[in-house]
Amino acid sequence: MNQPISRPVVLDYWCELQCPDCRASLDDLRALRARYGDTLDIRLRHFPLPKHKYAYAAAQAAEEAWAQGMGWPYAEAVLARADELGKRGEPLLVEIAVEVGMDGEEVDTALIDGRHLLAVDADQAEGEAIGVTGTPTYVIDGQRLDGGKSQEGLRERIEEIVDRLRAAS
Repeated sequence: MNQPISRPVVLDYWCELQCPDCRASLDDLRALRARYGDTLDIRLRHFPLPKHKYAYAAAQAAEEAWAQGMGWPYAEAVLARADELGKRGEPLLVEIAVEVGMDGEEVDTALIDGRHLLAVDADQAEGEAIGVTGTPTYVIDGQRLDGGKSQEGLRERIEEIVDRLRAAS
């Protein structure tokens, strides 16, 4: 008799790579990854905010990072330098790409040719449609959890939902 294939629980993480609150949420994401491994699929979703000048470019560069197989390392590296991004802009995005082992020229080209615009726009439109207003926002099992106001208790709430969903599968 075959065992049922259990799919990972999906956590959509609506993020803006120039956002200090998103940078603060990285510890929670790392803890969730450490606890659940492959049984939790944390998907980075883009929600660039107009108040951050380079957030849209950062989202496009992150999409290129995913295309190059370096999505999370790149996103985390950009978030770690969110303040510097506000001062240095797109050249920093390319510099970080090289630092994490990506093809920096390809990132630069992607920012120029706009190959990832549609993916970023689609994420943003979906976020708006489901009520995302700020970042970070988490969506799991149809529940939206807003981390922009406070991170307090969010990881615990996500863990409760993941544990319940895993027990049910």
